[in-house]
Amino acid sequence: MDFIENKTFEEIQVGDTAQISRVLTIQDIQLFAVMSGDINPAHVDPEYARDSRFHEVIAHGMWGAALISSVLGTYFPGPGTIYSSQSLQFLRPVRLGDTVTVRVTVAEKLAHGNRLILGCRCTNQYDLEVIDGTAEVIAPTEKVHRARIPLPQVQLIDKDRYYHRLIEGVSDLPAIRVAVVHAVDAESIRGAVQAAAAGMIVPVWIGPKARILAAAEEAGLDISKDEIIDVRHSHAAAEYAATMARNGDVAALMKGSLHTDELMSAVLAHDAGLRTARRVSHVFLMDVPRYPRPLLITDAAINIAPDLLAKRDIVQNAIDLAQALGIVMPKVAILSAVETVNNKLQSTLDAAALCKMADRGQITGGVLDGPLAFDNAISEQAAAAKSIQSNVAGRADILLVPDLESGNMLAKQLQYFADAQSAGIVLGARVPIILTSRADDAHVRMASCAVAQLLIRRATANSSALSA
Repeated sequence: MDFIENKTFEEIQVGDTAQISRVLTIQDIQLFAVMSGDINPAHVDPEYARDSRFHEVIAHGMWGAALISSVLGTYFPGPGTIYSSQSLQFLRPVRLGDTVTVRVTVAEKLAHGNRLILGCRCTNQYDLEVIDGTAEVIAPTEKVHRARIPLPQVQLIDKDRYYHRLIEGVSDLPAIRVAVVHAVDAESIRGAVQAAAAGMIVPVWIGPKARILAAAEEAGLDISKDEIIDVRHSHAAAEYAATMARNGDVAALMKGSLHTDELMSAVLAHDAGLRTARRVSHVFLMDVPRYPRPLLITDAAINIAPDLLAKRDIVQNAIDLAQALGIVMPKVAILSAVETVNNKLQSTLDAAALCKMADRGQITGGVLDGPLAFDNAISEQAAAAKSIQSNVAGRADILLVPDLESGNMLAKQLQYFADAQSAGIVLGARVPIILTSRADDAHVRMASCAVAQLLIRRATANSSALSA
């Protein structure tokens, strides 16, 4: 067992010294900012830091001072030490990757009160001083030898890691004209307005004009110069939007404050002209903090209990989306409760058939495997424990769920228990349909608009290739 032990006042002599070394990482800076509340952009904003005096992110000055405290309280004198005062000069910045060595040296022993005066010197890997100063402490008088208490694991979660990449990835794409259907609440308005401000969409508001303007006013936004098509209720708004999409007046539809089935009924109506040969399906694009890649979950919003042929289309839709996102050969895990075929579990039979369909070219562009239980799909350790040999297990990009209920619960669990961020899109119609929950914030709606842009770019590129 690892122990921690101090030096008592009697044991310490003038000239005694102790030191530790630490390499500065971005996680150190972020954790110090979270702990201290110091979010000076010189430390946490690379874009700002590039134009600052030091041209890059640097450590908080007190991060180095905290290392001095670590030496005094943990190593020398160690447990029982009382910090009385500290005087420091900050001489040079500490940059990412720098190795900081902290050395404390006893300069004086003051018998009255068992006090020590210590020189404190911090240097970088080039032996250049970054901090210099003195500390006064009350040294312990009783010997301490105790087991070192293990610290809790700290995980810094960047909830927006893929979101920022997604938004940056469409920064050079032209804005798409989007019918925003029945947006009569502040959050629906805000998401579309933010996407418009970012140059992603040109919104066409369809619904009761008075309620749309009232929601915009509640959100503190002015949309009076935008095109607003006044219709009486949500059903009429959905039908009008579908007609615009059929006529090519808009490139995508965006759900506002209406039920999903209202919008999809209008889209799927036989006279709407938006159906294709492909089954319509929904995909959640999830950013799960503890998963190392974006995760697509399908179908959790449209198809309640899809049969084998519907699942084929659902998988193909998701593969097409993954490729639009830049995943060249996405790995598809077909989920069930078990990882072996069981004739009493239809999902395992469907999984086996889908894999064979992929072998025969009925599903293209991805690598399929299944049935796989959820743990085997997303954890290489779980897959190895069950001796599953697979190119997909533990590394899935796409999760095909057995039915809507399981998929919806999985997506919501990841959002609320795992702090996952999401975007929602409906595929398989003639235009992308930005389909988010009424509880989703503007952040989610904006990400979903970015996904629609990427899909339209891919469709345009494919159309050009076919006509060439």
